[in-house]
Amino acid sequence: MPVKKQQLVECEITDVAFGGKGLTKIDGFAVFVDQTVTGDRILARIIRKKRNYAEAVVHEMISPSPFRVEPPCPYSGYCGGCKWQFMDYAHQVYLKQRHVAESLSHIGLMPDITVHETIPSDLIFGYRNKMEFSFSDRRWLMPSEMEAALNPDFALGLHVPGTFYKVLDTRACLLQPELGNEILDAVRTFVRASDLPVYGLRSHEGFWRFLMVRHSVATDQWMVNIVTSREDRGAVDPLAEMLRRRFPGVTSVVNNITARTSGVAIGEREILLSGNPVIQDAIGPYQFDISANSFFQTHTRGAARLYRIVSEYAALTGTETVLDLYCGTGTIAIWLSSMAKEVIGVEIVESAVADAVKNCRSNTIDNCRFVQGDVKDALASIESTPDVLIIDPPRAGMHADVVRQVLTLGPEKIVYVSCNPATLARDVLALKDAYVVAEVQPVDMFPHTFHIEAVARLVKK
Repeated sequence: MPVKKQQLVECEITDVAFGGKGLTKIDGFAVFVDQTVTGDRILARIIRKKRNYAEAVVHEMISPSPFRVEPPCPYSGYCGGCKWQFMDYAHQVYLKQRHVAESLSHIGLMPDITVHETIPSDLIFGYRNKMEFSFSDRRWLMPSEMEAALNPDFALGLHVPGTFYKVLDTRACLLQPELGNEILDAVRTFVRASDLPVYGLRSHEGFWRFLMVRHSVATDQWMVNIVTSREDRGAVDPLAEMLRRRFPGVTSVVNNITARTSGVAIGEREILLSGNPVIQDAIGPYQFDISANSFFQTHTRGAARLYRIVSEYAALTGTETVLDLYCGTGTIAIWLSSMAKEVIGVEIVESAVADAVKNCRSNTIDNCRFVQGDVKDALASIESTPDVLIIDPPRAGMHADVVRQVLTLGPEKIVYVSCNPATLARDVLALKDAYVVAEVQPVDMFPHTFHIEAVARLVKK
C-alpha cells in the first residue's frame, strides 16, 4: 500500500534515527515521526511525502514505549529547545553512542572502530550557562492557552520549530538555573508595562528584540544583555536599575543595539548599563572573562569533561608543538598549555582571537600564540611542524582543502573534537589512507537534545 499525504497509519516505532526522529517502516517504506521513541505504538498522520521517505506526526498514542517518561516542562513537544524530554535519559545516552558508531560505520565505512559508552552529563537540567530569548509581537498559543483571554501580540521566550516569527511566551526554561527564570519573569513584567513595543519578526518594527542571560558556574555571577533596535537610555536604564536592585547576583547589565533584521542577538554596538562589562567563569583551573558577545562553551562542567578527554588522547609530555585548528577563544589551547612546549591556535573570527590572547594574558600563559584567518588559508603561513593536531571544526566539518593540508602536515597524532557525527565520519574517511581511528569517546553536553560531542583519537599509520 503506497503511503499518501494525510493518511492515518497504525505503526510501531522501531528505531530513533540520527537527527532525533523515530523511525518506522510501512510496507518497507521509511517514515520518520517526530517526538517518538523505540517501542511507541501510534496512529501516525503522514504530513510530507518524498521519493524515499515520508514524515509523520503522532495523531494518537496507542501504547507508549517503556523508554517514554513524563516531561517536566509544559512546553515539551512545542519548543525547539530540548526535544527529547519525553525520553528516559539513560536511553538518550545510549542512542547518542549508537548514532556516533552508526555514522562511522555507514558514512565513514569503518564498522569496527571502538566507540565507548557516552559519558553522561552530571546535570540533565539547569546545565546551560547562556540562554537567548526572543521578543515577538506574534505569540504561539499553547493548547491550554487557546481558551484563555490572552494577548497574542506579546511574547518573550523560545521559538516554535518551523516558524521564525512566532514565539512561545516561555515562563521558565528548565535548561537554565532557577535564578535565570526569575530574571526572565522580571524582564517580561517590566517590558509589558513599558510604553515601547516589542519587535515584530515579520514587520521588523519595534524596540525590544532579545534578552540574553549568562551565568558563571565558578563565581555565580550573572550577566543580562538587553538587545534593542535603537538606543534609548530612558527605557533601558530603569530596567538595569531594577535588575541590580532585585538580583544582587547580576553583576553586569549591558544593552546591545542592532538595526539589522537578522535574528541574531548580537549588537552593532554595546552600552554598559550597570556593573562590569564581563563576568568571570572557569574551566578547570583556568579563568575566563566573558563578554555579552564572546563565545564560551554553554555547558561549563561538560566542557571540563570534554577537555579532559582531549588531553588524555593528546597524551602530551611537555615537549610537543600542538596546532589547534578552529580554536575559537582559545579554551582548548589554554587547557593544553601546561602540558605542551607550544600551542598554536588558528581561528577565522577576529574577536575570538582577541579574546584568546586576552584569556592567555589573564591566566599568565606565555606558550600559546594565535593566527587569525580562515584555516584553509592560514595553515600555509605556519612554519612550525606540529607533533599533535587538535581539530574542533564547526558542524560542517573540515573544508576539503584543510583535509589535504592536514595530510601534508602529517602529525603523529590527531585529536578530532566533533559536534556532528556525520561530518566526523566524512572527515576521518578522508584521512583513512594516512591515519587509523584508534577510539572515539562521545560526551553528552546537551541532555534532552539529539546533539552529541565526540572526541576521536587518530594515530598515524
